[in-house]
Amino acid sequence: MALINLEVPAGVYRNGTDLQSMGRWRDASLIRWIDGTMRPVGGWRTRSSTATNAIPRGMHTWIDNSNDRWIGTGTYSKLYVYSETGTQYDITPSGLTAGREDAVSFTGYGGSTYGNYAYGIARPDTIRIQPATSWNLQSWGEYLLANNEDDGKVYEWQLNTGTIAAQVANAPVSNRNIVVTAERFLFCLGAGGNPRKVQWSDREDNTTWTPAATNEAGDLELETNGQIVAGMNVRGQTLILTTTDAHVANYIGPPYVYGIERVGSSCGLAANLAYATVDAGCFWMGVHAFYAYTGGGVQEIQSDVSDYVFNDINRGQISKAFAMSNGNYGEIWWFYPSSASTENDRYVTYNYVENTWSIGTLARTAGADRGAFRQPMMADPSDKKIYEHEVGFEYGNLSPFAETGPIMLGTGDKVISVTEMIPDEKTQGDVSATFKTRFYPNGTERSYGPFSMANPTSMRFTGRQVRMRVDGARLSDWRVGVNRLDTVAGGRR
Repeated sequence: MALINLEVPAGVYRNGTDLQSMGRWRDASLIRWIDGTMRPVGGWRTRSSTATNAIPRGMHTWIDNSNDRWIGTGTYSKLYVYSETGTQYDITPSGLTAGREDAVSFTGYGGSTYGNYAYGIARPDTIRIQPATSWNLQSWGEYLLANNEDDGKVYEWQLNTGTIAAQVANAPVSNRNIVVTAERFLFCLGAGGNPRKVQWSDREDNTTWTPAATNEAGDLELETNGQIVAGMNVRGQTLILTTTDAHVANYIGPPYVYGIERVGSSCGLAANLAYATVDAGCFWMGVHAFYAYTGGGVQEIQSDVSDYVFNDINRGQISKAFAMSNGNYGEIWWFYPSSASTENDRYVTYNYVENTWSIGTLARTAGADRGAFRQPMMADPSDKKIYEHEVGFEYGNLSPFAETGPIMLGTGDKVISVTEMIPDEKTQGDVSATFKTRFYPNGTERSYGPFSMANPTSMRFTGRQVRMRVDGARLSDWRVGVNRLDTVAGGRR
């Protein structure tokens, strides 16, 4: 008799082949690891019973000067705010140009001359995809600023629920995005239809845009082969991400006001909202990798799940991807559409404190971290409502689980027989375990369980390698540490 510790490192590893994930967690959903211990993510509940007219894309939460809390969100044709009690107000600007709920491209059947390309081979990258419409929402003091690329104008809502958002006077039009800098300038990105132009208002005055000796308004054009996608505040700088590279704008005062320099190449942003900022810096999803800017230069983040994410993402709808931070747990969450879906149906998380990754299934299209509200907020595309997350442990029709890659039970070519497991849980019986065994890497896989946890848990199975799957058996804040298997060594097979 011998005890084998199932010491599986924290986080999911999903690169390469199945065997390359040996001894690691290979699949998971609604799971996180803290201090090496597995636990479920929090559940969710409805924040507002009133749905939007279409799928929300873009969200912002803030507190006004009267300590009232607000949620702003928008769809391809509407702009909304919600009070802290969940009351919805339609503040859609007059004359807003409607965009698209889905990205549009003409690359499918009939997209070119019949027989022009080999069957089953991707066509050349010659057709521009029009992205799904998403809103960039910012605070201007206690007011809300809003912009989307399809309409291009900048709007401001001044907290009066009886009025709609109004166009900011004198501001450029045909803008791709906006950002309010730490120095209290409003940047219009891709201003006036120039995809490389950055134009800013006077400090503290978003209605003054013409440069003069008496103000600090101005503009610059980026030296880039790409087009501006988004801007954000990072560690005292304004980071500007394009489709190909990254730049920072530093305030230098009059007469030039801002200076801009490139800090990264081949690190373009995949979608307007596919970034999140935290105290540590900015993290974003590129076309084929994840990146971070923490001051100095851009770094590619070595991801344990990049194969899984980027080999199974719907490229035609990647513009719907968005990111948000979950600061309580040191996490960045990216939601994206898998290759089998036209809507966001999966997520990938990066714990930048513990440097671990996780994956899962969850449909969300917009979100904002806690701050103005106690919990993070996210929008569900199925019912078009806003939910508050990390509340309780109710998951609708989903449930948390994690499954390992192959774990070798013995050394050499030995066959091992398992007779019982000694579980390591916070509360006995909160999870169940299933084991899947093989004698050869491509041999028939046999499943045993699920086993309800007891101490010890009696079970019988034999094999050279095993997968362990852990499922949350109870809606509780369970913990799983290092389980142990009681084994008997066998012969060769």
